[in-house]
Amino acid sequence: MPALRYIAFVLLASCLLTRTAKGQGLLIRNYNVKDGLTNATVNAVVQDMDGFIWFATPTGVSRFDGKRFRNYAKKDGLPDNEVIKLAADSKNRVWFFTYSGKLSFYSNNYIHNENNDSSLVYDSRGFHMLYAFEEKSKMTWFHTSANKVSRYNGRKTVHDDRLGVVDLFYWLKMDTLFKPLQQYFPLSSLLELNERSPEVSVHAYYGNMDREFSNRVKSHPVLILGNDLYTYNAKAITPFLRGRDMGIRDEISSVCIDRDNLWIGTQRALYVIRNYFKGETRISKLLENHYVTSILSDRDGNIWITTYGDGVYYIPNKNFYFSYLDNTNGLYSHSVFSVFKNGKVSDLLLIGQNAGILTTMDNRGNTRQLSLDSTGGRNSVLNMIPAANKSDVLINTDNAVYSFDLLSQKIRLLQSIRAVRDIDVSTTGKIRIATYNRIITLPANTQEIAPADILITSLASLGDSAYYVGTNNGLYIGKENEPFVSLKDNDSLLRHSIKDLKLVNGKLWIGTSDNGICVMENRKVIKQFTTRDNLTSDICQQLYYDGGNRLYVATNKGVSVLNTNTMEHIGNITSNDGLNSDDVRNLCKSGDTLFIATSNGLCYFNEDNIPVDSIPPKIYLNAIRYGDSTYYITDNSFEHLFERKGSFEVEFGAIAFDQPDLVEYQYNFSNDTARGWVTTMSNIIPYPNLQPGHYQLLIRARKFKSNWGEPITLSISIQPQWYQEWWARGILFVLGLLVITLALRFVISKIKASEKRKTEYNRRIAELEAKALTNQMNPHFIFNSLNSVQHLILEKEEKQALNFLADFATLMRQMLNNSRKSYLSLDDEIAFLTRYLELEKIRFASSFVYHFEIEPALKEHTVYIPPMLIQPILENAIKHGLAPKNGNGNLLVRLWMKEDLLYCTVDDDGIGWERSNSIKSGKLMKHESTALSVIKERLQIIKSFNGSVGKLEIIDKFNSGFSNKEGTLVEILIPIVKML
Repeated sequence: MPALRYIAFVLLASCLLTRTAKGQGLLIRNYNVKDGLTNATVNAVVQDMDGFIWFATPTGVSRFDGKRFRNYAKKDGLPDNEVIKLAADSKNRVWFFTYSGKLSFYSNNYIHNENNDSSLVYDSRGFHMLYAFEEKSKMTWFHTSANKVSRYNGRKTVHDDRLGVVDLFYWLKMDTLFKPLQQYFPLSSLLELNERSPEVSVHAYYGNMDREFSNRVKSHPVLILGNDLYTYNAKAITPFLRGRDMGIRDEISSVCIDRDNLWIGTQRALYVIRNYFKGETRISKLLENHYVTSILSDRDGNIWITTYGDGVYYIPNKNFYFSYLDNTNGLYSHSVFSVFKNGKVSDLLLIGQNAGILTTMDNRGNTRQLSLDSTGGRNSVLNMIPAANKSDVLINTDNAVYSFDLLSQKIRLLQSIRAVRDIDVSTTGKIRIATYNRIITLPANTQEIAPADILITSLASLGDSAYYVGTNNGLYIGKENEPFVSLKDNDSLLRHSIKDLKLVNGKLWIGTSDNGICVMENRKVIKQFTTRDNLTSDICQQLYYDGGNRLYVATNKGVSVLNTNTMEHIGNITSNDGLNSDDVRNLCKSGDTLFIATSNGLCYFNEDNIPVDSIPPKIYLNAIRYGDSTYYITDNSFEHLFERKGSFEVEFGAIAFDQPDLVEYQYNFSNDTARGWVTTMSNIIPYPNLQPGHYQLLIRARKFKSNWGEPITLSISIQPQWYQEWWARGILFVLGLLVITLALRFVISKIKASEKRKTEYNRRIAELEAKALTNQMNPHFIFNSLNSVQHLILEKEEKQALNFLADFATLMRQMLNNSRKSYLSLDDEIAFLTRYLELEKIRFASSFVYHFEIEPALKEHTVYIPPMLIQPILENAIKHGLAPKNGNGNLLVRLWMKEDLLYCTVDDDGIGWERSNSIKSGKLMKHESTALSVIKERLQIIKSFNGSVGKLEIIDKFNSGFSNKEGTLVEILIPIVKML
């Protein structure tokens, strides 16, 4: 939002104390370079068909939408930076006139010139354009500085030499054919008119501004000659304003007709004659010591004034419905505390200010300042109410109460007293004065002292002797010569701090400090108004009842109007409507005029004629930023190739000159009905990661008190890159799947190969460990067998020893073959065990017999088992069970199969396991630690790579209840490695 500079200009000179003056303020807003204007010197102003305001300056042109300036210079397409005039035609083109004579115009969001538009290629012959006219066929004609004619038909620009040298009157006489694109034309003399157009007569000054003549002036361009204004048609040129008669001494530089108002600019000031075309002649002087270069009344009735060196001044249309007073045009200061007018008695307006100053103003605008006593310090004029005598007004300041006679305009002191807060008049004319701690009644001068814990803020008479008292601690009721009675317990809402009271038709309206308005009836609150009920603020500063059905609430954020009959909210009046401040301290109404006292002066207006701008602002699209580039929109569509990580933004605006900061926007992207319209105050819509696709962006706007306007539509097409096309994505998807499949296969094969190598490695380790354990048993058997051979030799049984050695050799060869195998067939194992048992029989002199019992099912298959698991058990049975026995022994080996296990039992009838341990415990324990422990360890290793669980169990039959039989039963479960 550009910085705004509000200036209240004096229409007539203000006065000193007790001097008389005429004054009426007008709020004017200034725009300058700091607000974005390209130069403080502005040569011309126009409004285009869209509603933008254009300003021509020596350094380019500025386009204004009410909030933002956009500047154009030579680098943007202008033929020259110094633009001297502007013209806007019906095809929404803005023409730029420069001293270079080259043509250019703005249309479709860019400047057309001879470099980018071949239709503007044109030889200016060293002259520049002065005026532009539009033919009914929409062809544009130009009057050059050489009084030659050029024309533009949209296809080319040419000199029209058929007409030769022409003057301004050539165009004006043909006003039915040519429409001027300027409001006025300055003349140097009327002699040329008489010479070239003798049929046109120059009439004398037309003093009677009747409707017919008024319409004639409004429908034709104005001619300026010195400080006089003329109207022109094909038959006559007639002056309609004599500058010297109106007090205008300087030459007129510009003129503007705004409805019935006439605006006149000179090199030293701006003048306005309101309702001039209705016969009014009172002229007001504004912008004194300003060189006015041009004036424009836009389509909304706002006035734009361009100046030489002082920028642009703007007068909102609504300000013409308001009148303002402050310290620049009749008031002592800008701070106003109270206001009063009783139009039935007098036309005098009373304005209470600080420092004890009372300003009066009559209906002619004459103001006079009266000084009340201010010796007691601060002495602001706080309240003014009618007395019992309707011609008198009761006035209370901080330190006294006065009576003012409206007819004689004389002031009389009634009571001098400190800290006066409020005054009121009873039905019988008693005057009650509220100070911070007591109520004083005049003329009896009775006093009721308030409790020590409260501060009185306001009062309202209930009758002749009773009254309500508002305090910082809630509501009280009082009577003469009686103590105050609190009403706080009747309703919790009556406990709040109170600012003002008004008794209307039996109901007490209570303005609180921070809780809105409460309405009390029969000592109960029946209605409350807060900001939730559209009250401008919950901080109430004063209440005013108009005597009809309206209660006005002055707050720190404007005025709220309530209906006292229906107890409904009617509306609000704020600075957005035209008040000079929202800090409203006091107000009154006389006839149709509402007077509002604020901290920034006095504002008065006809309440029923406040303009309501209900027309929504026009939306326009400015630019799109995508990635690192900015694109200015020439139509309502945008197409672009997708940019990865490219932020997408749409910049737009609304043309609203009054209260542009209150413009709201709504947008809907791709008709997203789920989210609905998104409301924002920003004029930029960001989409950080807009994906390829086709979108519709709808944008609409509204301003203060208007409805939502029709949305504009922006079609957005983001084209995908080649890799985002469906076929490319399909190919990439297939390739991706193929790569993933190959990678998975490779990884799985690697894993399988690794697992296979690991398994094979573990299996080989287990086999080697099993073989190592098997090889541990071979030395043990060899040692025992050699002992047997030694024994036979010592016993002189050479032949038997030789046979034993032969069988032993065969057995050793078989053992060596088996030791190289991880498993062997059950038949080979039984054959090996049989040969071993035969050797042991020889060794022990046939002291035992053995027998194998094999399950028939085993003979149907070739069963493979780990070698050398049964042999150590047979050796233990013979050596430690049968050998110590007296007499022959029996050894039974049973084999049968269950699932994937071979069940084997070795049953002997020797001395038994327990007895054997007791006889040779040391030796047997050592043997257990070698032979049997090795068997258990081998079974555990077989489990690690085969998964089958083996078992070894030794049972002493005598101790285990085998019918008193002696001997040992060994059970072993051998995992079957393979079965065919």
